[in-house]
Amino acid sequence: MTVYFIGAGPGDPELITVKALNRLAECQVILYAGSLVPKAIIAPYEDQARLVMDTASMALPEIIEQIIIAHTKGEKVARVHSGDPSVYGAIGEQIRLLEAMDIPYEVIPGVTAVSASAAWLGKELTLSGVSQTIIMTRYEGKTPFPERERLPALAASGATLAIHLGVTRIHKIVEELIPFYGEDCPVCVCYRTSWPDQDKVTGTLKDIVQKVREKKFTRTTLILVGHVLGSKDFDDSFLYDESQAHIYRPKVKKDTKRTVDDARAHPVKSG
Repeated sequence: MTVYFIGAGPGDPELITVKALNRLAECQVILYAGSLVPKAIIAPYEDQARLVMDTASMALPEIIEQIIIAHTKGEKVARVHSGDPSVYGAIGEQIRLLEAMDIPYEVIPGVTAVSASAAWLGKELTLSGVSQTIIMTRYEGKTPFPERERLPALAASGATLAIHLGVTRIHKIVEELIPFYGEDCPVCVCYRTSWPDQDKVTGTLKDIVQKVREKKFTRTTLILVGHVLGSKDFDDSFLYDESQAHIYRPKVKKDTKRTVDDARAHPVKSG
């Protein structure tokens, strides 16, 4: 293997996988997006690597050139992206070029900003009876969108929304979402989740624009929208419902009351 596309997670150096750390330790060349990947993740490997390069100011041909040089020398390359490289990581065009040149690669997944933000907020993004779907998207800007993926079309589902790269247009986002979610729908806006300067603001579609403007959030911000963010009235999951049978748990009668002592004395065996 020559190239590892490594997901570094949302920013916290502890939110990177063991596999990612192991692959970084193998590489002689490390190419990372310095504007999004904290130096603390790269620093432990600077002495071992022949080349450590911040690609924030580089165009795609320059990045590929460094990979080709390393491949020619028989060296391994860590191409480090923030979050999960498969989500808005722009690895598709890199992979296309590598495949054309028969340069082997592997993608190492990472913790997404969505997952890290939900954890920071202490929220589950899928609640039974409220929403069972999460839509990760971005607000239309330079990247053209097909009509079926524009925000109103997605909002019609009523799903939990995770909107990347849209905070500077939050007033437009709110205008497009209110007809589907209502003014009282909860919104959480998370800035640089898991970084030392992380910040957030919560509100509703009615007041979130003003709150965000007061915070002066600009880049590296995630907008979460959905009734799961504020709902206390949701159904218990069937996962632990004693009246619902599944392959690992025999059905328990509805009128059976199992106490903690019962459970300890007669544990349900699986496998």
